[in-house]
Amino acid sequence: MANHQIEPNKWIERYSDYLFNYTISRVNDRDMAQDLVQDTFLAGLKSMANFKGEASERTWLISILKRKIIDYYRKINSNKGKAEVRMSYNSDSETEGDWLEERVADPFDKTAEDTIENSELGMAIHDCIGKLPEKQATVFKMKTLLGYETEAICNELDITASNLWVIIHRARTAMADCLEKNWF
Repeated sequence: MANHQIEPNKWIERYSDYLFNYTISRVNDRDMAQDLVQDTFLAGLKSMANFKGEASERTWLISILKRKIIDYYRKINSNKGKAEVRMSYNSDSETEGDWLEERVADPFDKTAEDTIENSELGMAIHDCIGKLPEKQATVFKMKTLLGYETEAICNELDITASNLWVIIHRARTAMADCLEKNWF
């Protein structure tokens, strides 16, 4: 078993870009992504004594970052306590939420190529969301990225459930087409 060392004085140089790209693809807000990465580094410094060396330094920082992202979503969606971040394409299948994750490399088994690929995918997703009409983009983010319940979205946007599902279907179709052209 490898005994990895921790070198916090090299974290920014080694991991800041990777952690930022990982975060921006999940929160879609540059300032918040930067804050979450900074919070991750700070939490890492505070909990250095807990680093056992069983995982790589980057894997350890990613696990801290994942908790920071979950906490962020819990905070902004505290009325429902949602912490799940997922993208779904086909809502009537057993693999709902897997269509995007299947195309993203495992964060615990990264090569330089995987890191570049995930960064590019995050940018492609961000760009494709930006090409959606405003209402579709809002509904898509609320439902698939933030995990809002149908009723909450309908109440907030003053739309019917059937209208919401039409908007979601159109947004998902447009996202799939856009990603097909610009990424896959």
